[in-house]
Amino acid sequence: MREDGHFPFGVRRLSLLIALIVFLADQATKCIMLYSVNLEQVGAVPVLPFLDFVLVWNRGISYGLLQQHEEIGRYGLILFSAIAIIGFLIWLRRVRRALPALAIGLIVGGALGNAIDRLAYGAVVDFILLHWGDWRWYVFNIADAAIVAAVALLLADSWLGNPDRSPSHPPQEKLP
Repeated sequence: MREDGHFPFGVRRLSLLIALIVFLADQATKCIMLYSVNLEQVGAVPVLPFLDFVLVWNRGISYGLLQQHEEIGRYGLILFSAIAIIGFLIWLRRVRRALPALAIGLIVGGALGNAIDRLAYGAVVDFILLHWGDWRWYVFNIADAAIVAAVALLLADSWLGNPDRSPSHPPQEKLP
């Protein structure tokens, strides 16, 4: 990465590579949990004192909101995901800096992974449960974690500011 925050080989390629990596990691871990570990039959698998693998079929969106039990709802969520992916890819065409490009790659890869689940299984495969004592976090997957990380990166980018728009470098006005 250069000092100006740009990558010599292009942030778009970096973003698409990240999307592909997230998508493949997400789908691979879900297949392992479903077909090798067989979570549906095994039930909870303790991994660490604060981490278990459990199978949850999420028919909604983040945090289990908007649960859809009808086919129309399922396809509505798939359509929403497709529109969101297209929107983020359009945004990516305008991005020139690494941090937002990284975030877009994480979102696209995660959204694609969860959309494929909805197509293949009718619901998103969630399997990671973080807990401590009686406290339990929601069950999530690699795609969800990537999307949450992307939101954090976009927030950080907005707080750090865009050097191209900083007050010390006001935009050049065009004269008539």
